Amino acid sequence: MAQGRGSAVTVVVALLLVCVLFNARVADSAVYNVGDSSGWSFNTDSWSTGKRFKAGDVLVFKYDATAHDVVAVSAAGYKACAKPASGARVYKSGADRVTLARGTNYFICSVPGHCQSGMKIAATAA
Repeated sequence: MAQGRGSAVTVVVALLLVCVLFNARVADSAVYNVGDSSGWSFNTDSWSTGKRFKAGDVLVFKYDATAHDVVAVSAAGYKACAKPASGARVYKSGADRVTLARGTNYFICSVPGHCQSGMKIAATAA
């Protein structure tokens, strides 16, 4: 019986260690308000220039949900301001929180003409 109790303690300690490590990773993530005080709006396309993002960082898109949206797109969709592909992740709350994946993450507003007016960003996360 004593050996079983010791094994259970080892498992609990290991699980606690995993939880601590996971929380340290989350606590290390930064939160960015896209467009700073202006929010997600026209001419936001250069907002990410000079910023150093990491995978796990969070982008907060604040905007008028009756006039805009946020759509995760491919590099080609970003460049062409193309209609999002079927199945693209579309955000419509007006206060969307998006966690960055490693690599370049592309976002546009899919309302006609808005992407062409600079409502798009590319954020590269290391």
